[in-house]
Amino acid sequence: MIDHVHMLIEVPPKYSIAQVMGYIKGKSAVYVARKYGDRMKYFSGQHFWARGYFVSTVGRNEEAIRKYIQNQEAEDMKLDQNLGLFSEL
Repeated sequence: MIDHVHMLIEVPPKYSIAQVMGYIKGKSAVYVARKYGDRMKYFSGQHFWARGYFVSTVGRNEEAIRKYIQNQEAEDMKLDQNLGLFSEL
């Protein structure tokens, strides 16, 4: 999404959610900085990710959540194409 990321992941009980989110945010920020470092003007300040995150358990609704995420991605792609967003990336 333009301003947030949807992920459906399974986290083993031996890892805390904070550990997993820190790892994902850290590794992805390093990747983006290396790949798009010359375009840092598109990122605000010194930080790629916001400080917070939202986490919820899935339980029996996994398929419904999976479909929601997939539909959101398709809708976002349509919007990006229509608005011409990120065409310079």
